[in-house]
Amino acid sequence: MHNQPMSESAPLRNAIAPAACPLRTARHPLLRALWLLGGWLSLVLGFIGIFLPLLPTTPFVLLAAFCFSRGSARWEHWLVNHPRLGPMVRDWRATRAVPLRAKQLATLMMTASSVWAFFAIPSMWRVMPALCCACVAIWLWRLPTRR
Repeated sequence: MHNQPMSESAPLRNAIAPAACPLRTARHPLLRALWLLGGWLSLVLGFIGIFLPLLPTTPFVLLAAFCFSRGSARWEHWLVNHPRLGPMVRDWRATRAVPLRAKQLATLMMTASSVWAFFAIPSMWRVMPALCCACVAIWLWRLPTRR
């Protein structure tokens, strides 16, 4: 066992320190709990979106980071430094822009999912996925594009 301080260990060497993360946590315990709940719900929906194309992953991960920033500096730090999810959060915070390829892929997947849902849902609700995806696509394409 070595006696190096934890901050100098290899896995944390490139991590963003908690102080570098925006600290805007709510002071009231109930508000903090609600922000944490929103963060975890968003993160779960983002995880489901990996497997279900109708749910876009990135917006839910960004929403989770926003909620965690208000609910818990520790969970925000965890998400920002996560090996798979952290880069998209850090990139969003640095540039507030979405890569063109991500916009194209998200639009293609939402379109395919909406067409599939239209034929799979046997009622008047069949247009709801398309309406929701259209709203997300409009929001997505209005964001600045990072090349």
